[in-house]
Amino acid sequence: MITLKEALKLDKNGIKELRENLAKKIVEKKTLGAYIEQLTNEEINTNGDGIPIAVKDNIQVKGWSVTCASKILQGYVAPYDATVITNMAKANLSAFGRTNMDEFAMGSTTATSFYGRTLNPADNERVPGGSSGGSAAAVAGGIAIAALGSDTGGSIRQPAAFCGCVGLKPTYGKVSRYGLTAFSSSLDQIGPIAQNVEDAAILFDIIAGYESKDSTSANIAHKPTAPKLNPNRKLKIAVIENFLNEASEEIQKAMKEAVCALKSAGHEIIYKNMLNSKYDVATYYVIATAEASANLSRFDGVRYGRRVESENLKEMYVKTRSEGFGDEVKRRILLGTFVLSSGYYDAYYIQAQRARHLIKENYENIFKEADLIFSPVTPTAAFKFGAISNPLEMYLSDIYTIGVNLAGVPAISVPIGQSGGLPVGGQLIAKHYNEQTLLDGAFSLETILKGK
Repeated sequence: MITLKEALKLDKNGIKELRENLAKKIVEKKTLGAYIEQLTNEEINTNGDGIPIAVKDNIQVKGWSVTCASKILQGYVAPYDATVITNMAKANLSAFGRTNMDEFAMGSTTATSFYGRTLNPADNERVPGGSSGGSAAAVAGGIAIAALGSDTGGSIRQPAAFCGCVGLKPTYGKVSRYGLTAFSSSLDQIGPIAQNVEDAAILFDIIAGYESKDSTSANIAHKPTAPKLNPNRKLKIAVIENFLNEASEEIQKAMKEAVCALKSAGHEIIYKNMLNSKYDVATYYVIATAEASANLSRFDGVRYGRRVESENLKEMYVKTRSEGFGDEVKRRILLGTFVLSSGYYDAYYIQAQRARHLIKENYENIFKEADLIFSPVTPTAAFKFGAISNPLEMYLSDIYTIGVNLAGVPAISVPIGQSGGLPVGGQLIAKHYNEQTLLDGAFSLETILKGK
């Protein structure tokens, strides 16, 4: 598959040929289920005539159906473009196909989608990760040169790790959320999934920047990272020892080999411990579900998407939401409503916000001694569909990624090896707004491992 860097050099005829060839490949790999159009037998949605970029189904593209892979939003058509789509158009990139996802970005498998599940290109019996599993599977499966996803607690990095591609979660506020359907407003972040680190940097540079219509957008001038990528820059990297020791044997083996490779290339390695990951999980699921219960209250059958005909307004609310939301979404709305309710707000939500401050402080303290943090992305390689049926156990698949969102720092998942034919990813984390150092470290790691 042609890279994004190569695609940017194509003339008008070359881009047209690329789009046509990509459309054919998508039809040929229909069973992968990476695109929603593949799952509904529709033609691939296209927008403009620029370089084709796959787009997750929770990002607004004017004139497209945007459903967040949910029954409740069937029939909704986006009336405007998200800022990231507008920014892509300025660089002659255009949306090309809606990728499948977990319903309302709630999940780690892309199996909670209204449209059905997406398969992992490395092993069709295994999950591609979530919630941006469609975007990761499209890139890894050779049916997208690059894609946009969203990351609330690892939803870009975890599927990128499971599928064997690169996934970047930028600093919170660095890429505008305007036009992204909100799951958890203080955690959500749009980012690129790409074939390599350089492509991820190029797409990040294109979509990043301030947006006045977005109150969470950082009013900081963006300095392009891709032209300055330096794989020879020597960095001090903190390996999170307690996270490494908790991971499965195959993850530990790949991580230790990557650490040795970094050390042999001249990077300085130190070892640190983070707060127990159980605090990350508890804090994340209190805050994320609380914000989700508020954000999803707007989907009531009145303004957006599907409406169940009823005899009165109350009945319409109840029937529309009961029939429109899937089990996982209902579960999180109920939990979020509970932690915000009278008598429990102080005990859960306020405590979670205090814990969030401690988690952020933990990262900041490590960054006083290191340029980057290196940890696993996931405790295991991609697991089989149905292997985890307990929702609480499923939540633990994001155990190493959610702290990044709580702290608002940038992180990237890079392929570091394989285990039984399955991709294994490693995660680099940097200080706020320090994407250049993050991408330099990732580019160095990628270059070292490819040269082995």
